[in-house]
Amino acid sequence: MGKTKTVKPYEIGELDHYLFGQGNHYEIYKKLGAHRVKNGKKEGIYFAVWAPHAEGVSVVGDFNNWDESANVMERGEPLGIYTCFIPDVPEYALYKYCIKTYKGEYIYKADPFANYAELRPGTASRIIDISDISWSDQAWMEQRKAWKHTEQPMSIYEVHIGSWKKHPDDEDGFYNYREFAREITKYVKDMGYTHIEIMGIAEHPFDGSWGYQVTGYFAPTSRYGTPQDFAWMVNYLHKNKIGVILDWVPAHFPRDAHGLADFDGTPTYEYADPRKGEHPDWGTKIFDYGKNEVQNFLIANALFWIEDFHVDGLRVDAVASMLYLDYGKRDGEWVPNKYGGNKNLEAIGFFKHLNSVVLGRNPGALMIAEESTAWPKVTGSVEDDGLGFSLKWNMGWMHDFTEYMKLDPYFRKGAHNLMTFAMSYAYSEKYILVLSHDEVVHLKCSMINKMPGLGFDKYANLKVGYAFMMGHAGKKLLFMGQEFAQLREWSEKRELDWFLLEEPEHQYIQNWMRDLLHLYKRNKAMYEQDDTWEGFEWVNADDGDRSIYSFIRHSKGNKKNLLFVCNFTPMARDDYRVGVPRRKQYKLILNSDDKKYGGTGEERPQIYKAKKGECDGRPYSFAYKLPPYGVAVFEF
Repeated sequence: MGKTKTVKPYEIGELDHYLFGQGNHYEIYKKLGAHRVKNGKKEGIYFAVWAPHAEGVSVVGDFNNWDESANVMERGEPLGIYTCFIPDVPEYALYKYCIKTYKGEYIYKADPFANYAELRPGTASRIIDISDISWSDQAWMEQRKAWKHTEQPMSIYEVHIGSWKKHPDDEDGFYNYREFAREITKYVKDMGYTHIEIMGIAEHPFDGSWGYQVTGYFAPTSRYGTPQDFAWMVNYLHKNKIGVILDWVPAHFPRDAHGLADFDGTPTYEYADPRKGEHPDWGTKIFDYGKNEVQNFLIANALFWIEDFHVDGLRVDAVASMLYLDYGKRDGEWVPNKYGGNKNLEAIGFFKHLNSVVLGRNPGALMIAEESTAWPKVTGSVEDDGLGFSLKWNMGWMHDFTEYMKLDPYFRKGAHNLMTFAMSYAYSEKYILVLSHDEVVHLKCSMINKMPGLGFDKYANLKVGYAFMMGHAGKKLLFMGQEFAQLREWSEKRELDWFLLEEPEHQYIQNWMRDLLHLYKRNKAMYEQDDTWEGFEWVNADDGDRSIYSFIRHSKGNKKNLLFVCNFTPMARDDYRVGVPRRKQYKLILNSDDKKYGGTGEERPQIYKAKKGECDGRPYSFAYKLPPYGVAVFEF
């Protein structure tokens, strides 16, 4: 037997090759990439890159005048991981890998495992040491381990850092991570959200992709600062008891020359067959989930954000595009699986592996699927042949809700079931109700401009819609700007139209949304039985002629239950009678007719006594003066 080579702790050894080849090297990002180490008495950077079909690789950077012969890397077998040590490389130095392909061509690639990148339009990676990041969110992280999302409130504010607010006197106007952290914390605490979800934070070359076409999976974008600044933001939000969810894109990546596409001159990270490896509609490359190393790259990346940067959850983008081989493709543009079907068996295996590892290692963390089809058991357990996600975006509810809300109230009676249908499948998965950025771009109109009518009617429609959403079973997500009725569609190029809050109509919507969010957060009936029929009960789901919906949210102990009544027409019902289960007092705790919400401010009783008398199939009832587009919430 040959002598085993002694490997320094930071070096790539036989075990690293073996685990990476098996797809189980979950902390491979601590070995691959560029890491500051001490080699004997010399301090420098140890570089390691996977380029299995390369004829040769060297490191080029501003520290060696981009000379491709200055720092040639050594190939390691059997996987083709190239390594080298370069002393005295300064922090923030720019670098790339110069790869000689099997065709004899030279291509220049950013480091797939880099933690920092040059600000666009530059495309190089930057040297940075992230081992010095310090945390003071230990209390939050300990509590997270015992956190059960099914029984806790989750109201998520979806936000794009670069356009939430901007500095007016700067070319890009970006708030840096630390400025954003301070400002968003004040706003989120005032409004009553429990989490923020940040759009596309991994490094990406094109602002207009909103971060969904990634070239640097292990690098928080340099648009807003350093990785240390990003960590400071997460830490600050945690210390203020705000959860942080990131959008994450394991479905596809762009063709940019410096990115992952044809990384070593061959399809390295993507499927080689273009019928599997390319999205015709998006012009992007699809990850090859059949390669253990690619699965490992993605799973390690998910762990990197959750474990190293303390992120509380990942919203996994475009899950449907991964599950279906024919997604967005015509006949002849896709390849069936071995059984002749359209399911991507490798992607299914990847999701099961991903969620088992991430959630198994990080109790209390979240994996959220943005999945738009009726694929079964997305949030089912892997042991029961589910995909193992924590939560799923309810795209069906979103579609039905927006279609209903667009209708002139006169026609709503013919579409009454659009608002009740989601409860027929509400417990088939663990759902988040979403009104996301996707609903307010590409000529779809902002939420307020989806509403029918003019003036008062528009705003009143939005108020009753938001109340129905907040009362309905499921966690909640709302995109920034919609909480104060932004008029224009969202654009990443400008900040939100905060000046609208000088107008009373927009203040009224913001006041309404703020009070709904705080009502949601402080009432267990609104969230602690979100995954069971015992938490939701229709009082009257069939009042289509009047377009009124009434329902009860139940707490576990059946104390402080909430009764919602929502009127989706401009018709006042001066003596609206609602059936109730018990002969007791019902306290009005939220009334859309209050002046602070743009209502008339008409005085009305706070307490309503139920009397014997059948109504809505219930033994007791009481009457309430229900205004046009009126919402009333009663506690009992």
